[in-house]
Amino acid sequence: MGPGLPKPPPGLSPQGLLTFGYIVLLSRVGEQVASSMRTALFSSLLRQDVAFFDATRTGQLVTRLTADVQEFKSSFKLVVSQGLRSATQIVGCFASLYLLSPKLTGLLLVVMPSLVGAGALIGSFLRGLSRQAQEQVAKATGVADEVLGNVRTVRAFAMEDRQLEAYCTEVQRSGQLNERLGVGIAVFQGLSNVVLNCIVLGTIFTGGALLAGEELSAGDLMSFLVASQTVQRSMANISVLFGQVVRGLSAGARVFEFMTLEPAVPLCGGARIPSHALRGCICFQGVSFSYPTRPGYQVLRDLSLTLPPGKTVAIVGPSGGGKSTVAALLERFYEPTQGTVTLDGCELGSLDPLWLRGQVIGFISQEPVLFGTTVMENIRFGKPGASDAEVYAAARRANADGFIRSFPEGYDTIVGERGVTLSGGQKQRIAIARALVKDPVVLILDEATSALDAESERVVQEALDRAAAGRTVLVIAHRLSTVQGADLIVVLDGGRVAETGTHAELLRRGGLYAELIRRQAQEQPELH
Repeated sequence: MGPGLPKPPPGLSPQGLLTFGYIVLLSRVGEQVASSMRTALFSSLLRQDVAFFDATRTGQLVTRLTADVQEFKSSFKLVVSQGLRSATQIVGCFASLYLLSPKLTGLLLVVMPSLVGAGALIGSFLRGLSRQAQEQVAKATGVADEVLGNVRTVRAFAMEDRQLEAYCTEVQRSGQLNERLGVGIAVFQGLSNVVLNCIVLGTIFTGGALLAGEELSAGDLMSFLVASQTVQRSMANISVLFGQVVRGLSAGARVFEFMTLEPAVPLCGGARIPSHALRGCICFQGVSFSYPTRPGYQVLRDLSLTLPPGKTVAIVGPSGGGKSTVAALLERFYEPTQGTVTLDGCELGSLDPLWLRGQVIGFISQEPVLFGTTVMENIRFGKPGASDAEVYAAARRANADGFIRSFPEGYDTIVGERGVTLSGGQKQRIAIARALVKDPVVLILDEATSALDAESERVVQEALDRAAAGRTVLVIAHRLSTVQGADLIVVLDGGRVAETGTHAELLRRGGLYAELIRRQAQEQPELH
């Protein structure tokens, strides 16, 4: 450094470096904590049962992944930065106070526990209030998520104003709860300041008495007052910090609540049937079932049913009779309330769900959901390790290869969120290809053509017939014309098997199936 330049004040450079390192370290630790929480929470949510998602809105879960984790991270960083500094100052100053006057310090320590206890009581009340406020915010987010995710339906029924009103109602409730929380925090901080000032006045009064009795010098009293004011300022900072900490703790509790949830059906673990021995014989034995969200209503009642290997079994019946529930139990989305479901003599509960869903069962629903990525990746979703050749072969079997290659970008075409850029028949055929790419032994078709027009239904039905060859197929059907060639037709009514047989046998019997055929022939004569 040149002779004419002033020297930097001593300690300035180290202080700047330490400040830089402290901020970088705090930011890094805070982000790592938030990332770990989000990852752990998302992992826990993915493991939960389908019943959990039946009872919980998606928007509420997204709020816990975003807003609640963010709130906890902010509180964590504040506690580490401001809270740690204030707590260290309080401890250090109390040591100085004790050295200056053990009597005055003893009086402070007598008063402090009662103040801390009162603060803890108020804090527990405010944490409960904060939790309610955050849950209300999650409700409002859930309403917004549902409306924005189904905006076409909202637009089709001109329900914008009604949905806006519903959202505003939830937001207003959220605002009211947060206002109450703000008042509670203000009361706590106001009382804290009054109490701390009273402590200072008591210190002056008691110190004056000790000074008069020559038990304390004037200099020591002034030093004691300065140190006690430092304690007061630090405690005031902590009381201001308390409001943020309350929000952070309640947000963290909401996150950890879901992180520690254990699903009734684990995602993996259990026996696997060797591929050479796998036949695909499925038996329902005395199965009764009620959905967890409606425990008092039995959807299935003592159902016994056998799906022979390599055969097509169709389940038909009036709406609400339990048809789709049979498919859900076979996928192990739910566990039977009573009875057992077996695959080749092995109870489903003893088999590995990951293997069962990933390799054994192919599922095609009425409303196929596609992801906002390419056609290739949507088909490969059925088997992540599938080669391009396997994807092309699955698409050909699903009658999808032709229209996919007609797109300018072919298999690299982005389908849009939930496949909105495709027609119903195109989405359904991609869903069929997605199921076929893993070459499943068991195929479940849950009303796979009921939402399609006649031409799309014909093309999709051809693909389904081709896909069914050589597999055990469970068809859940609404249009009875699509199941007339099934090896066995099972009629469900009120959760029980009303009758079974082939199409011709059931027609001759003149029972419920024949009545359903007659009704559909009257309603939709062009289908028969």
